[in-house]
Amino acid sequence: MRLTRSLIPTLKENPAEAQIVSHRLMLRAGMIRQQSAGIYAWLPLGQRVLSRIAAIVRDEQNRAGVQEILMPTIQSADLWRESGRYDAYGPEMLRIRDRHDREMLYGPTNEEMVTALMRDNVQSYRDLPQMLYHVQWKFRDEVRPRFGVLRGREFLMKDGYSFDQDQAGAVASYRRMMLAYMRTFRRLGVRAIPMRADTGPIGGDLSHEFHILAPTGESGVFYDSAFEAIDLGSDSYSYERPEDLDAFFAQMTGLYAATDEKHDPAAWGQVAEADRREGRGIEVGQIFYFGTKYSETMGFTVVGPDGAKIHPEMGSYGIGVSRLAGAIIEASHDQAGIIWPDNVAPFRAAILNLRQGDAVTDGLCEQIYARLSEQDLGDQALYDDRPARAGEKFADADLLGHPWQIIVGPRGAANNQVELKRRETGERSELSLEDALVRVLS
Repeated sequence: MRLTRSLIPTLKENPAEAQIVSHRLMLRAGMIRQQSAGIYAWLPLGQRVLSRIAAIVRDEQNRAGVQEILMPTIQSADLWRESGRYDAYGPEMLRIRDRHDREMLYGPTNEEMVTALMRDNVQSYRDLPQMLYHVQWKFRDEVRPRFGVLRGREFLMKDGYSFDQDQAGAVASYRRMMLAYMRTFRRLGVRAIPMRADTGPIGGDLSHEFHILAPTGESGVFYDSAFEAIDLGSDSYSYERPEDLDAFFAQMTGLYAATDEKHDPAAWGQVAEADRREGRGIEVGQIFYFGTKYSETMGFTVVGPDGAKIHPEMGSYGIGVSRLAGAIIEASHDQAGIIWPDNVAPFRAAILNLRQGDAVTDGLCEQIYARLSEQDLGDQALYDDRPARAGEKFADADLLGHPWQIIVGPRGAANNQVELKRRETGERSELSLEDALVRVLS
């Protein structure tokens, strides 16, 4: 994409309304613009990040054997009355009426709807287990929306649901999803730690939150440093071997990890002092096992192995897709701007033409742009072809956070050389065009 043809309205100054780093940088980088309190429009750069995060989330859900569906944002109040949550949920639920005076709501979550879908389409234990997910916008009418996309009213979320014939199967689904989540966060380039959590309005008695470590996190976190050594990059754990899921779950839950709300000083004292880590965390996901809470209240039964009717055991699993965009920035930035992990960066490389209008630099930049556009990366190069000063181009490239900057000046271009900068480390190298492309594309 050429910057002269792009809608990337960067700002030089920090917006007064932005209180935290991610909010400031998302506004300055032209990723989002507020439309109402806690409601944002996602501009092209932000939408690219959102799409990349969602694609990784989907890929890991699919690998874990979860089926994607799509449920509507508007739900009937009658469904929520079946579960008993319509009146209990509180003012965070946006309640509306349609033109026929039917009570509706903008869904904050989908336990009721997915239970009704299963109730209407599954009759036998032979049709279980089932795991379903969708990526959909949600709305919770926060009384004080703040911190940009970290605590907005409208947000994009992956919510998944499991249905099993018995508790053992439901616990296996829960463990499967914990493994999928940890692999997801690893691919997103962030360290997330699962911490035992309260179940809140979802219900149930088993839940874990996933916190990304960031200095500006809302929650204090305490954890064993052994989490930092766990390798999730290999396929040593298989979704198809129950013993692997058990071993993984034991590894995750056998180490101390707690937010300040669940912190146990006595248990913390059992962790070797050298292994204790304290910091701040941003919650980006939560998983729940709640048994038959919804299948019972909503009358969802299947015929069991002995012919008797049974209520399926359920769990639900959420990842804040739009919240992750802000959380990743909170965990990965510097004074100059965003430092995107490779897998979620809106563009893999920025091409900086330091002498726009010079035939040699223009020609080499066009060659680089064409070469990168031909690769599987597609339009993963942002070509800064503006007639702007070099300092402005450097500042904007650092602000936007592309993993690589390919800097083309007249001296190097004359020798078919470029300067390559790695945004994460600041390392710069003068390389031939071919060597630079190999590094960017590897």
